[in-house]
Amino acid sequence: MTTTKKIWIALGVILVAGLYLYVYGDWFKPATVQIFHRNATGRPARHSRGRGKPIEFTPGPLTVAFGFDQKLQLTDLKVVPVAALATNENALAVWHLVSVSNSVPVKGFLYGDNLRGMVPAVKGTYAQPLETNVAYRLFIKAGSVKAQHDFTLGKGETEEAEPPAK
Repeated sequence: MTTTKKIWIALGVILVAGLYLYVYGDWFKPATVQIFHRNATGRPARHSRGRGKPIEFTPGPLTVAFGFDQKLQLTDLKVVPVAALATNENALAVWHLVSVSNSVPVKGFLYGDNLRGMVPAVKGTYAQPLETNVAYRLFIKAGSVKAQHDFTLGKGETEEAEPPAK
């Protein structure tokens, strides 16, 4: 076989391998993140009744727990009411954290948690309480990965359901 034939065969093999990786490989696809949530009660409060009496735990307020399908090193996290986004693309966030250095990779967190390596975007602000039956949108950034997830804080077992209107 001549040298030119060997070069053409090698180029053909490289071309077919590259086409295969492009079509069936994940190298050129944008990274995706699956976000899920569940309504949860916050951290329980501990109450002592005095010496020798048992410690009682009362459930905390209703909140939301978020989770991802993989560990992420978040660089930006924001929660915004969906209704506010309909009228203003840059709506005021009810919770907004940014990374000032290397944030700790997380696979989940509770709404309002202090995530290590992240601080409020506006100094001195904290997560505002969520309202029940209001749609919110969670925006996250982790490097070049961006994702969003809509959620609603529904009525939990700790709250009584309202009677139906007559």
